[in-house]
Amino acid sequence: MAKWGFLISLPKCVVGFCFLLHVLNLQTPPVVADDEDDDYVAVDSSGYSGYSGGVSEQCDTDLRSFLPPPYGNLTNVVCKPIWNTFVLRYTQNEENVMNIIVSALYTTGWVGIGFSRDGMMVGSSAMVGWVNKKGHARIHQYYLQGRKQSEVIQDKGELPLTNVPSSVVLHGATIYLAFQLKFSVMVSQQPILLAFGNAYPRHNHLTTHSDKTAVVFDFSAGSKSSAAAVGSDIEQTKKNHGVLGIIGWGLILPVGAIIPRYFRHKDPLWYYLHSVIQFVGFAIGLTTVVLGRQLYNKINANVPTHRGIGIFVLVFSILQVLAFFLRPNKEAKIRKYWNWYHHWFGRIALFFGALNIVLGIQIGGAGNEWKVGYGFLLSIILIAVIVLEALAWMKRSDKAAMNSFQMNPVP
Repeated sequence: MAKWGFLISLPKCVVGFCFLLHVLNLQTPPVVADDEDDDYVAVDSSGYSGYSGGVSEQCDTDLRSFLPPPYGNLTNVVCKPIWNTFVLRYTQNEENVMNIIVSALYTTGWVGIGFSRDGMMVGSSAMVGWVNKKGHARIHQYYLQGRKQSEVIQDKGELPLTNVPSSVVLHGATIYLAFQLKFSVMVSQQPILLAFGNAYPRHNHLTTHSDKTAVVFDFSAGSKSSAAAVGSDIEQTKKNHGVLGIIGWGLILPVGAIIPRYFRHKDPLWYYLHSVIQFVGFAIGLTTVVLGRQLYNKINANVPTHRGIGIFVLVFSILQVLAFFLRPNKEAKIRKYWNWYHHWFGRIALFFGALNIVLGIQIGGAGNEWKVGYGFLLSIILIAVIVLEALAWMKRSDKAAMNSFQMNPVP
């Protein structure tokens, strides 16, 4: 499920503060390269003209005045606003050498761009840069082996960096990361990751990101069309996939399963409610699977467990729908077997549906709002089941006691 929260993220305060810096035309203190980092280059421009408006206008910035060679001297540069305040510039020649310059509004923390095989964070390699509190510029490659901080390995990765030094530059209120790669083949459609964190890395160990996205970027395109639409479409598909999965399998279907167990005495109302609610839940669940398939085709996500459980749950859902049409009469001898099949297949499907929601939130790299939101929803459902089960047990106990009293009257 979609690396995607229930509410659209609010604009980050870092962007607003950077915008204010531009408007006020404030000067940023010079960036100084640290002596111990001989492969890092940092340069500061002498004059900053201020923020000129939209992010797309960043492409008009003259890089020669502050970026070191070869990055400041590149020709035929393709420049594309790509996400948030991120702007990507690149060149790629016939020898498959690619120069990449990533820029974004910056106040504190770090900025990074990663290359992924499948659009997922785990297994990708990233270039991350920042300027620390002392004004020293840093840029490192990181290998994202896992989701834990200890699994983000510094100065490791699979990016084919050349001997040309990488560079990080703070120009006004915009940070620029520049590096050169040499691939064995021409790069075209490539999943890339973009992220930033508002807290400084500690001893070069990255802090938790404040926001992130995944974009399938076409490096073979020389036009000025933005890849932001592609990235926005992927993010929206991930969010829709996650939200519909939680609504269908996390809310509607569990509620539909509660009704026949605890409200069967409301005959035939319970039956019609159960049927309608479960059909609605099935339709939403099917839509979730369709969106998941679309997402898989777009980013070639390597999530076999999540995908496998989703297909398994879909099959069980279809069997439940078939059970509705093949429901035998109450007097039929096979009715008890049908009941057993319908009850247990439904419970198994609900269990794996909930498991897959948790797994999707995890592998999608969703924020805490997704975890808290689904945790709250799951808690409410579990509490309702516990309360209803306790009430049903008390009712059965009272009924049994009454029957026992009638069978054994006091002489």
